[in-house]
Amino acid sequence: MSSLTRTATKKTIILSELLLVEQCKQQNRKAQMALYRQYCDGMFIVAHRYMKDEAAAEDALQEAFIKAFRKLDQFKGDVTFGAWLKRIVVNTCLDAIKANKMEKVEINEQTLKIVDDDHWEVPDETTVQEVVQAIKDLPDPNGIVTQLFLLEGYDHQEIAEVLGITESASRTYLHRGKKQIREQLKYHQDGTGY
Repeated sequence: MSSLTRTATKKTIILSELLLVEQCKQQNRKAQMALYRQYCDGMFIVAHRYMKDEAAAEDALQEAFIKAFRKLDQFKGDVTFGAWLKRIVVNTCLDAIKANKMEKVEINEQTLKIVDDDHWEVPDETTVQEVVQAIKDLPDPNGIVTQLFLLEGYDHQEIAEVLGITESASRTYLHRGKKQIREQLKYHQDGTGY
């Protein structure tokens, strides 16, 4: 496929997506169902990363789509619809976690230190799937902060606002999460698996 054909195909997809969104704004149920089908599988994967079990992920996903359809007038098209929807899904999951009174580890703010750990590595043999799984396996709050930072691209200020913690706590949780990931993936260096 030539680059001209790919560009034309991409523009057609974007235009058809925008047309679907406009129809959804008019309360067209068929358009809503088409948009839902287009994004439900991908957004379920996002929701499942936060909500550790399938039923909770499905509930959060349904709630996110309801919110998205109610707030479609706020979608201005400055980002793709998928990116806009993903943000709603992530925020809905975080709201559900907060509503379920996520167990928080009490931190003595005086003993926290700011950790600048922008450079960290995992063994070269490690696959992306192994890193993602290692993040999923982290206990909260380290897991949720690490996921928001590494997978979703949130910065510490955004994480602090969303989770209701301080930025220094966010940095500490991320540091601990990265350390736990390195330990989980250490077997690649040692070759033992333990």
